[in-house]
Amino acid sequence: MKIAVIDYGIGNVRSMLSAFENQGAHVILTRNKEEILESDGVILPGVGAFSHGMESLNKYSLVEVIKDYIETNKPFMGICLGMQMLFDESEEFGKTVGLGLISGSVIRLPTADTKNEKLPHVSWNELNFKSSKWSGTILDGIKEGSDMYFVHSFVAKPDNVDNILSITEYSGYKFCSSVKKGNVYGCQFHPEKSGKIGLKIINNFIRMCEK
Repeated sequence: MKIAVIDYGIGNVRSMLSAFENQGAHVILTRNKEEILESDGVILPGVGAFSHGMESLNKYSLVEVIKDYIETNKPFMGICLGMQMLFDESEEFGKTVGLGLISGSVIRLPTADTKNEKLPHVSWNELNFKSSKWSGTILDGIKEGSDMYFVHSFVAKPDNVDNILSITEYSGYKFCSSVKKGNVYGCQFHPEKSGKIGLKIINNFIRMCEK
């Protein structure tokens, strides 16, 4: 069993690789088409600007590779910027077209005008049910209210609420913090930096890849 972390030059993925290795996975960092398509699971990581992320995916001809992999019906998970790029478009620095794997858009995270709640949202924050259907997903066995580590200024707004796996509240605004559509998952938070509970999510993904 092999899991590929897509290497497109965005962000430090050392903690991501270490987290998967910690859970017993054989994980590789690659942008090679054959290695990605042959993998049992794929992770799209990322931090920073949506436009820069999509530019880099296109630079390395990875957009079609990702779409081809999704067609295999094997597990795929985007994390942070990687989750945002699953959507149709983002308003960050003007409109940028995304991967279009999940219908919806990425918007700036609305916040109340207070001194204590500013962007980026950098904190531990709770995952709450959008529905009770976490069983059999990457959130299987995770208790509602569990804290995850977030670092972001933009959030995804799926067109179909059924794609929302969890919601999180910041500054009075409830945003989509994880998604699911078929074999495609996304986490706005960083499971690899979220302690034992984050490792449980990574372990859930690994178990899916083994099936």
